[in-house]
Amino acid sequence: MKLIIPMAGRGSRLRPHTLTTPKPLISIAGKTIVERLVNDAVKLVNEPVEEMAFIVGDPLFFGETVIKELEKIAKSHNSKATIYRQLNPLGTGHAIMCAEESLKGKALVIYPDTLIRTNESFDKNADAVIWTKQVANPEAYGVVKLNKSEEITALIEKPSTFVSDLAVIGVYYFKEISQLKEQLKIVIKNNKMHSGEFQINDGLLGMMADDKKFKVGKVSAWLDCGNVKSTIISNKEMLNFLKKDKEQLTLEGVDMINSKVIEPCYISSNVTLENSTIGPYVSINSGSKISKSTVSNSIIGENTILLNADISNSMIGNNCKYDGRHNEINIGDFSELI
Repeated sequence: MKLIIPMAGRGSRLRPHTLTTPKPLISIAGKTIVERLVNDAVKLVNEPVEEMAFIVGDPLFFGETVIKELEKIAKSHNSKATIYRQLNPLGTGHAIMCAEESLKGKALVIYPDTLIRTNESFDKNADAVIWTKQVANPEAYGVVKLNKSEEITALIEKPSTFVSDLAVIGVYYFKEISQLKEQLKIVIKNNKMHSGEFQINDGLLGMMADDKKFKVGKVSAWLDCGNVKSTIISNKEMLNFLKKDKEQLTLEGVDMINSKVIEPCYISSNVTLENSTIGPYVSINSGSKISKSTVSNSIIGENTILLNADISNSMIGNNCKYDGRHNEINIGDFSELI
């Protein structure tokens, strides 16, 4: 089994945090988005993953530090990391084809834009599986159309009339991913673009037209990390999941001085809390110090200092300094408000 992970996008909707950190490496409840997604994908396939093919962008942004982190994630699952680069933003189909050398055998394609939770197995005998989530407003998403045998027969983007309420979430299984590769070759050769991009959907539709059997997979939770507001909400939901799973959320090495933590919260090692109330739904990353503050429903990056803060629904990056009285703040890495 292989994992194919296109992650070359700049995550512009999550700025200012993605000005210095690629979106998949933003931390949610103590782990990066891509690490959490890979962990869930490995559990989902339930078999050894021999290769993880990461498609990243420009080396000026996706540099050596990023590559080492991706290699570390692969190694933690006894897998090999292969790095490909998509230097031009030409769409999801083009991104997958940047990893053409790895497109053979069984594979799971996952886009690290969202986090998922699922306990269901899937049909590995199907030619392909597309994971979906039931939504209340399907007209805002790409959805699948099913026949009476619960097989996918069509993909419809933002349907104006009801087709189904099963939204495509960006996770795909292929029994033989070279079949997708051949269809995407045709798409690119024929210059079939949408808004200047080659899309994975055209490759999938080509497979359907070639009578390949598509089944649907379902997730119990689909957490969006597209912008700051949705990322804070996803951090809250993930903390609830981790508490239910009985994971240790406060690590060793936290220095608590006259402070209180209202669970669930994630607090990394080497964090100092002094005369503060933290929680619920707060994630604090390594090396940060919070003093004389009240913080709830927020994400605090690494090596950040908070003084005299009374904040909620906030996201603060790495290596920041903040001393103030705003109720909600959103500042990226290496920022100071004092």
